[in-house]
Formats: sequence, C-alpha cells, structure tokens
Amino acid sequence: MGIQKPSHTLAKIHTKALHTNRIHILFVLSFTVFINTFSFAQVDPKSESIEITPSLEKETVAKPIVNDTIVLPIEKAMTLKESDSTATDSIKPKPALLQGTVTSRAKDYNAFDRREKKAYLYNEAQVNYLDMEITAGTIVIDYSKNLVYAGRLKDTAGVYSQRPVFKQGENIVEPDSIIFNFKNKKALIFNSRTEQGEMKVLSKYSKKENDSVYYLGNMRITTSKNEEDPEYWFDVNKAKLVPNKKIIASSAQMFIYDVPTPLVVPFAYFPLNKKQTSGVIFPSFGEQNDRGYFLQNGGYYFAINDYVDLAVLGDYYTNGSYGLRLENNYKKRYKFNGRLGFRYENLINSERGFPDYSKTTIYNLRWSHNQDKKSNPSSRFSASVNLGSSNYYQQSLNQVNTASFLNNTLASSVSYSKTFQGEPQVNMSLTATHSQNTQTEQINLTLPTFQASVGRIFPFAPKVGSKKGIIQNINLQYNVRAENRIQTTDSLFFKSEMFDDAKIGMKHSIPITTNFKIFNYFSVSANANFDETWTLNTIDRFYDSANNTKVTEDIKGFDSYRTYNFSSSIGTTVYGNFNFEDEGDDKKIKAIRHVMRPSISYNVNPAFDRYYDTYEITDINGNSISENEFSRFEGSLFGSPNQNYSSSIGIGLSNNIEAKVRDKDSTKIEPKKIILLNNLNFSTSYNLAGDSLRISPVRMSGGTQLFDNKMNVNFGATLDPYALDNNNRKIDEFNIKNGGSLFRMTSANLTIGYSLNSKGNDRNSKTSDRSRTETLDSGGRDDDLFGRSQDFADQRFTEDDDEEEEVGDLYNYSIPWNLRLAYAVNYSNAQRQNEISSHSLMFSGDIEVSPRWSVGASSGYDFKNKGFSYTQLRFARDLLSWRMNFSWIPFSPRSSWNFFIGIKANVLKDLKYEQRLQPDQRL
Repeated sequence: MGIQKPSHTLAKIHTKALHTNRIHILFVLSFTVFINTFSFAQVDPKSESIEITPSLEKETVAKPIVNDTIVLPIEKAMTLKESDSTATDSIKPKPALLQGTVTSRAKDYNAFDRREKKAYLYNEAQVNYLDMEITAGTIVIDYSKNLVYAGRLKDTAGVYSQRPVFKQGENIVEPDSIIFNFKNKKALIFNSRTEQGEMKVLSKYSKKENDSVYYLGNMRITTSKNEEDPEYWFDVNKAKLVPNKKIIASSAQMFIYDVPTPLVVPFAYFPLNKKQTSGVIFPSFGEQNDRGYFLQNGGYYFAINDYVDLAVLGDYYTNGSYGLRLENNYKKRYKFNGRLGFRYENLINSERGFPDYSKTTIYNLRWSHNQDKKSNPSSRFSASVNLGSSNYYQQSLNQVNTASFLNNTLASSVSYSKTFQGEPQVNMSLTATHSQNTQTEQINLTLPTFQASVGRIFPFAPKVGSKKGIIQNINLQYNVRAENRIQTTDSLFFKSEMFDDAKIGMKHSIPITTNFKIFNYFSVSANANFDETWTLNTIDRFYDSANNTKVTEDIKGFDSYRTYNFSSSIGTTVYGNFNFEDEGDDKKIKAIRHVMRPSISYNVNPAFDRYYDTYEITDINGNSISENEFSRFEGSLFGSPNQNYSSSIGIGLSNNIEAKVRDKDSTKIEPKKIILLNNLNFSTSYNLAGDSLRISPVRMSGGTQLFDNKMNVNFGATLDPYALDNNNRKIDEFNIKNGGSLFRMTSANLTIGYSLNSKGNDRNSKTSDRSRTETLDSGGRDDDLFGRSQDFADQRFTEDDDEEEEVGDLYNYSIPWNLRLAYAVNYSNAQRQNEISSHSLMFSGDIEVSPRWSVGASSGYDFKNKGFSYTQLRFARDLLSWRMNFSWIPFSPRSSWNFFIGIKANVLKDLKYEQRLQPDQRL
C-alpha cells in the first residue's frame, strides 16, 4: 500500500481528530503509511485498536439486511464493448480485480456509500472472500482501496465487545482490530491472539505478508492455558511466524508471573510442526558417587514414516560407563501394532588399578506384537519377549528400570496359530517360549513347540437332531505335540554349547470320550486315551566295576513307546436354599443359597515293564551284588512310561455360597446378591493298587470377595492323615491312631488383596499407560507394589490426566486418595517344623493433598525378617504449565533421589531442570 494524498473531506476528519486528542496525532504520525486507512477511524491509545464509527455526513441508507452480496459499484463494473473482427488477441487480458465474490452480513445494519464506495456493517458483522472470513463487532469495506477494516464495539461505559476473528484456511487470529487488503491478501493486525499447536502467540503488532508468512512485533509466546494471566511467557521483540511450521525470533527472555528471569537467549527457534518429525532428544544430567557425572536418555528420534519410528538413546558416565537404548514403535491400523526395544549397558566399577575394579556388560531385549482381531480371523501372530542378562534389572543404572528391580523371572512367548475351516476343523500353532530365573540364572527354551489338533468327530451321532445316550456321544480326536527343549545357563546363552543337551520329542494322542446321564441327576463321563511318543534322546546305563561307578551314556537316535489309560467320573449338583423372608421384612438377610458339586473319579494306568531294562552291580571279583532297573527313555523329553500299575479313586467337592440381603437403597425392590464364598474345594484320592500310604493328603482351597469386590481373599491348606515317626518321616499309620488329630496340617497359605479409594474416586492408580506398559513388559506388577517405572524427562511416563479439576472452597472436605494392599502368609509343618515360612505386607498408594499436590509411596514390611522391603516415595506438583516431580528411595543398596521440573507442552519439553543424586558411597 502506498501513501495517497487525502481528499478534502478526509482532511477535515483528520483535523477534527487532531484537535480532539493529541495522542491520536502521535499514533497517526507513527503509521503515516496507513493515513488513508485511518481517515474514518478513531484510535484508542490504550488498546491501539480501531474503533470504527460511521460518518453521519455520508448519504447512506441503513437497512437491516442479514445477508447481502456486495459487488463493485456500477460505474466501475459496467463497460461498453464494441464488436471486433479480431476474435483472438496475442496479448493476454489482465486478471480480474477480484478473484471471487465478497459477501457480507450484519445484525443491526448493512449500508453502502456510493460516493465513497464504502460499505458499513454493524453488530455481529461478517465478511467472506475466498477462504478468508472476518467476523467482528463492526466492519468497513473500502472498495476504492480494496481494504477491509474490522474492529470491536464500544458501549457507553467504554467496554469493548465482539473482538474480530480472522480465519484463513486453518489459521485463526483474534486481534483487537485488523486491516486486510483483499487484493494482495496482506493485513495489519493489532493485539492479535493465535494458537499454533500448543503455542499461544500474543503480538501487539502483526503484519501478514502472505498466506505463509507473518511478521510479529512486541510479542509474547507461552503454552499456558490462561492467556490473560499466563504463568510464564517469552518476551520477544520481533519474530517471523510460518503457521504450523516454525517461529524464528530475535532475542527472547523468559518471564515467570511478570518477573523477568536471567534466562535470555540471543535468538530463539520454536518448532510448530503438527506432523511427526525427527529431532534431537536432550539428555538428563546428574551425578553418581561411584561413576561420576552422567548424561542419561539423550539421543535422536527418527520419524521414519507414518507407521514406524525409532528412538536412539544413550547414557554416558565420566568413569567410562555407557549405555545404549533402541526404542521402536510400529502400527498399521486394522492390521497390527507393536514395540521393539534393545538395551545395552557397559558398567565400570571403581578405577582401573584398584582391587575392586570390575567391568561388566548387561543387555535386555523386549518385543511386544499384537495382531488386530479383524485382520485375519483364521490366523493370528503374537509376541511378548523379555530376555537378556539375568542381572540386568538389578544392575541397570537407568531410572526406567526402577520398578523391575525385584523381578525374579523373565519370560517370553512368540506364537503363530492357524485354523483350517472344514469338517472336522483343524487347528495348528507354532510357539517359541523362554523362561529365565534371575536368581539361579537357569534358562529354559522351547525352539519351537508345534501343536496340532483335529476337531472332535462323532462317528455314531445322528445327522439330524441332538446326540443322546452313551453311544451317540462317543467322540474322538487327534492331537500332536512336538517340541525342541533346551536347558542352559546365562553364561551359555546364545552360544553353540546351549544346543548340546537339547531334547527333541513328539507325542501323538487319540482321546476317545463319551458322556451321558443316569437317573436324570448324575452326569457320567468316560475317557480312554492312547499315546505314542517319539524321541531322539535315549540313554544306556551300566556299571563300571573298574572305577566302581554307575555310567550313563546319551544316545542320539529315533526311538518310541506307546501307552494307554482309562478314566471315568460321575458328578452331580446339589442346591440348598434357606429363605428368611417369612420371618419378617426387617431381616437384613433374605436368603442363603448353597451349591455343592460332589464328584467321584476312577483312573487306571497300566504298567509298561517292557520298556525297562536292568544293569548288574558287581564287586571287584565280578560277583553280582544287585540288579537295578532303568528305562532308556529317562532322558527323553516326555519322560519314561509308567512302570507301576496304578488304580485310584478320586473324590472332590466344590462349594459356592451366596446370600440375598436387603439393599441399602430403599427405592430398590429386589434384594442385593452378595458372594459369601466364591469357591471352597476339597480333593483327595485312594490308590487301590498301592501297598501302603494309599490315601493322598486332602487339599483344600478357597476364595471369596468382600466389601463390594474390593477385597480378594484366597486361602489353601494341605491335610495329611498319616503320622510321622521319631525321625519325622511319614509312616503307614493314621495320625489319629498315633495319638494325634484326624488330619495333620502340613502347609497352609493365605493371600489378601485390598483396594481402597476415596468415595467417587474410581481410579485405583494414576499411573500413566506408558509407565504401566513398561512395568508389565519387564515382568513387573500392575499395582505399583514394587514401585513405579519413572523417567520424568519422558512425558510418556507422566500421568495421562488432561482434565481440568474444579478447585472449590470445599475441596478439603473430600481428598482424593487410593491405597492398594497385598498381604501374604505361608505356614509349613511337613516335618514338625511348625514355622511361618514367609509373612509380609505390601502397600502402594497415592493421595492428592491439594488439587495440584500428589504424594505417593510403595513399600512393604517383612514380619519374619523384621524389616521394610523396597521403598519408593513419590511427590508430584502440577504447576499449571509446568510440572514438578520428586522420587526418593530412602534406603536399600539402590537408595537415590530424583528431582525434575519442566514445561508440560511437548514443543518445549526440553526446557527443564533435572537432578539425580545418590547418597554418600557406603564402604
């Protein structure tokens, strides 16, 4: 826009404005380049916005038109055309003045001044042109200069309302006033407010150069939700804004609640890209007494594409220790999703030359893959892998592994299953498993396990109608299981030696079953099973008289054996109802229901002596001393066949007790059903073919749920009817005949899990999804009883709670809290030791002491060893745009603390302060 000489009428308006207010003179001189545009306006010196007041001298006709389409004046729009013999011209015509139609509307009036070629819109005014839309309290369209002026309304009390809103595409700007040129699409904006992702930009002066570039002056940048009174902001003199891409600013200074801070940078760059982009991940820093200063979890994030990403993170300690982490996520909608991670740490203790110097390497590999159920109903692939060094979680220095410190087992499973539809149906699965004890460093692998089964076939069933009777219900199927099992140790893992003792075998099974009813109340089932076992691992055993030792040799080669067995069972269900409603309506207990399911089973397992051989033990003179039996299949995968004939009767009884009680809610007519005993089971057996100790111990187990299913109680015991001799060995004599009770309790256990929370607080834990996933993938618990995985710098580990909390005067009346308890006790008395083998109580909880203060803890107490278990204390403070966290492990060899404060918004998450320290080194 160039400077134009004002007309006589405009000069009068300026003269009047100058006499009215001298401050207006300074404003007009400062923006001389826009003299034409301010000829009809009065400028508020405080807000620097435009208050548009229509002139009364103009010939206008006020009309309450709601919708109108304004086109160019007729003098400019109409031109005379003469016929020309030349149909075409090599010179291209100039483009039209406007590329589209300008539409407008207003609530109170919409007027047009033909002499000045201006349109006036008042109250809830709106102008649309192409992809541009302006709404404001009042709008003036100057067709002679191709300008649109928009401003607020001002009432008699001096209060402004109806702030202009400028929309163009996805960009939205809310200024006090705006001047827009709809020919070159440039604009001058005063006191603009716009959001770019999480960033809120407040600029006193803004100039829109084109659709992709804005020049801003005297601006504030913040991520606070409170734009009027932000907790913090960056004060920038001038900047260049590329919407949804970046802000390039000159010197920037941080202010916290109007207080300037010494944090000043000569220039600043704020990324605004909404898409997934690659970038640097800034590390956290701290100090450890045994390894010096460190940088942790720093690296680079690769946004490979919309389906796959990769984060490469590293740790470094000044004593030479270092670590590497690779974190990968992948997902394809309606197909699959998963996570893949590898962690490696090279740990150096002490200094080279000292006697306690050591260097160790630890690693961990994790993979989780889930297939969408809709992708392929007939086949499924899944993976859950957690393997590596047995002492990885115990020795790892990374904060992420805190909650997995007490894990004693690592487990993995990768499986593929396929269903072949047909008659009969065929199911097939291929599975690789891994189990690792971190205490003994023993590793068990199956690489792989193949299983297949053919659906049940009813050869005597009718083609139409239901199956009835013992004959029609006869069915058979075919099952096969092949496995390659490897047992190794941590030191031989991934080495060729781990395959030396691998066991390979296959078992074919054909079960034939039937079921029927007798006397309409008893269900009878019968089962005959035929098994054929193949193996590639057998043994041969003999006695070496020269060395006086028993020698066992491993034999590689195919061998097989066949077995069969028979079993049957009969059971029924007995219902007992006890009604108390007849005794009065005031009774709290209305009825009790007892369900019993007794059952008797019979099992026969023949002896397969033909698969057993003998070897002779001789003295130095070759004389036979004894003969010992052995089976060549002892070293096979599925073990040796049964040598002794067995015939046993099993007895079982299961119970379930429920009650109907009067509901506390008087408006409900039906009584409320509660569970008194979810299950109470008894089982034992009697060996008909045994010579002694025919009765097996009675095993009892039970469980229930109390307090609206918040408390889970499970218990069990083993009762032995036989007595012990003076050497605490079981003898073939009943305990009651030996002067004792009917049964001798040899073991018992009790576990209680209790979840408490404040009324109305249904969230049992405020653990984030990422923290819970990290803990579960590492083999940890879901209840935070062993602590919580935390990396405060990684916002994926923070709480996923974006809801605004209402803070009222009566907040302290009900403080949100939650508590989780786990109690366990085990009793042992198999050899008259009469001791509590283990007795512990663990707890974890969180409490919000104020709307933005949260305190949590995870700990436990061992009553047998009289000491506290692994303890973690957590403190969190919500500082609106900021967050502050403090985690403390007060005692144990892993005692440490971690303090963090940083901005919540992802775009500025690297603006943080974190300190991690350990206590003085213990000698």
